[in-house]
Parts: sequence; C-alpha cells; structure tokens
Amino acid sequence: MKQTLKNMFIKDKRVIIRCDFNVPIKGGNVLDDTKIVKSLKTLNYLLENNCKVIIISHLGRIKTEEDKKDNSLLPVKNTLENLLNTNILFEKDILSEETKNKALNLKPKEVMLLENIRFLDVPNKLESTLNEETAKKLASLGEVFVLEAFASAHRNHTSVVGIAKYLPNCIGFLFEEELNMLNNYILEPVKPFTVLMGGAKVDDKLEIIKSLLPKCDYLLVSGGIANSFLSTLGLNVGASLKTENKTIIEELKTLMLEYKEKFAFPLDAIVETTYDNKPSLKAINKIEDNDLIKDIGAKTITKYSDIINNSKTIFLNGTMGVYEEEEFKNGTIEIFKTLKNTQGNVIIGGGDTISAMNNLGFKNTFKNVSSGGGATLEYIAKNTLPGIDAINEEDNIETLDL
Repeated sequence: MKQTLKNMFIKDKRVIIRCDFNVPIKGGNVLDDTKIVKSLKTLNYLLENNCKVIIISHLGRIKTEEDKKDNSLLPVKNTLENLLNTNILFEKDILSEETKNKALNLKPKEVMLLENIRFLDVPNKLESTLNEETAKKLASLGEVFVLEAFASAHRNHTSVVGIAKYLPNCIGFLFEEELNMLNNYILEPVKPFTVLMGGAKVDDKLEIIKSLLPKCDYLLVSGGIANSFLSTLGLNVGASLKTENKTIIEELKTLMLEYKEKFAFPLDAIVETTYDNKPSLKAINKIEDNDLIKDIGAKTITKYSDIINNSKTIFLNGTMGVYEEEEFKNGTIEIFKTLKNTQGNVIIGGGDTISAMNNLGFKNTFKNVSSGGGATLEYIAKNTLPGIDAINEEDNIETLDL
C-alpha cells in the first residue's frame, strides 16, 4: 500500500504538491475548471493543517519558445485564487534563488504556484528527461512531496518521479480515489464485465486490449479500432482509418481466434464519402470503397446497449464516432444515455472520453471517472506506473539529504 496523505504528518510543513492543472484555456480564461476543482479537497486539507503549499503542474505540450505564449499557468492561478479564496504567489522563474527564498519564507496557509513545469523543457528538457539536479532543486523548496496528478503518473518526469526521491512523499486524496476505483472496478471487476473501446488507432491501444480481454466478458469496439478488426476479418471499411501494420494485423487475427466469444462488432454505420459530406446509414457489410465510417448505426446502438444492460461492470474508453461533428455524435450520445440508466458500475476513462461526456451534456453524470488518459490505460495494462513506483510504501518514510 502506497503512503497516503491522511497517514502523513504534514502539519506546519512546506508541502510540494504535483497537481494536474492541464486545463483548456482560451483568451486567458480557463474554459473548464473540473481538474482544478477536484484538487480542492487535498489543497484545503493542506491549508487546514497550516501547511505552506507549493504547487507544480504542467499545461500543454512545450516544444519551442513559441509554445510558451499560450501555455502559461497564470489563468489557472486566477481561477484557483477564486476557488480557494486566497491570494496566490505566482513564480515564473522556477529554478531561481529568488523563488527558492520565497518558498522557504512562506507563512502557514500561504500558497505558491510555479509556472508551467514543462517550460523547463526548452531548451534543455529538464522536466521530461528526469533531470536529477533539477529534481534536487525543486525538492529543496519543500519538506514533503504529494503526488496528486494521476493523469501524469505514467510520465517518468522530474516533477512526477524525481522530487519523490529526495523528500518524504505520499499520494493525495484524488490520486488515492482514482487508484482505488481502478483497483476495485477494473482490476477485480464484478462480472459480467464489459469494455467499450473506441479511438482512432488500434496500434495505440493494442496492449490495453490484450490486457483486458482475459478479464472481460465482452469487448465492444468502435471507431478506427473497430475498422481495423473489421478489415482484418475481410470486410471492406472503405477509406476509413484502419491499421496498415502487418504485425498488428496478425495480432488482431490471433486475438479474434482466441477470444472470439468476447468480441462485439458494429452491425451498421453512419458514413460519408470522400467526395461529399452527406451522411447515410449503411449495413457494415455494404460499405463501399469511397465510404468513411464516422459513427455507429441504430442496430449497433441496440446491440451494444443490450450487452451493457446485462453487465455489472462497464468500462468506457473512447467514443463511438466523430462526436465533434453534429451528424456523427448520435452514437456516442445514445451509449452515454444507456450507461446513465444501467444498473451496473460504470467507469469512464480517458481525456477524450471525458471531453465528450462533458460536451454532450453528461458532465457530473457518472461517479467513477478517471482523469488519466494514457495513465489509466497503462495502469490497467501493467498494474503500476512510474509515478506510483516513486512513492514510498506505507510505514517506509524517511527524510533524504539533498
């Protein structure tokens, strides 16, 4: 069992907390504060214990100096100030002596937010390459490290893995909740257990599919993943996205032979053609060369819904189609409706899935939502993550010299 925040002595301590504030921002404003709100339980607990709080997070992908312009955490600072009802010190120069001095002189209940930690990746990749010297400098700001960013825990990064080497450490409340949820519902599911797997590329999700097939009773597929399986079966999927990797295709054949009773494939699809964008409904065995499959059809919705309603655990990762386009969102909406009304335990996992859930009117509908996209899938496949491995086991806490 990993060390948890509730079992750590943190009163009056300077606490570094690695959060996940990778939120959508437009025009200097946070468009969706869900991730920030979910961190409040841990942050308020630290403040109630008179901690001096130093927050670290990333935002977006930073490959060039130009990327920094639209990925500052300053809008997050403004949103967090309102939510916590306190002033927050915002430090742009993450590794400077001035920032360190300010951190060391924080008063109880004061909060410091460091600028986007991935800014350190330009030009020297000090974050993404697990730079030990940078980890030591960051660790020197605090006395305890709390990992609260489950969605980043699959990254072997300085702020996720490195800091934990040099400070007493634990997981935060949100991280603990997500870990327990996946352990309770996915790693040891109540059966019948059904998995709905959508997404563009089967290549990216093959390992998670292979790890789930022995555990689940049914695997329902959609999107490019379904296209790859259907094409492997010899069906024409037209100009739709599918894998061309011969090794992957052979693996798909093997999986379908070994687990043929578990697979459920689309019966029909909403398509458009390469030469116009007029949607039409077609049986899955009537797809023509110029067709692009962009959603599941009515018969597939009924088939998938029947399986869901006869399941006790359902895990959804991905969408049923190109839900961002008006003509192709119906399949995803109808499956969300089925999941809303089913009696089974529903687990939603993955960033795109959560985005679809929120944008299509199902925000706050489901109790068990995992914030991690790649992290969730990697944890299910491997039962651990680099960030988790870095955290001390319970009752194995020691202070390390910097």
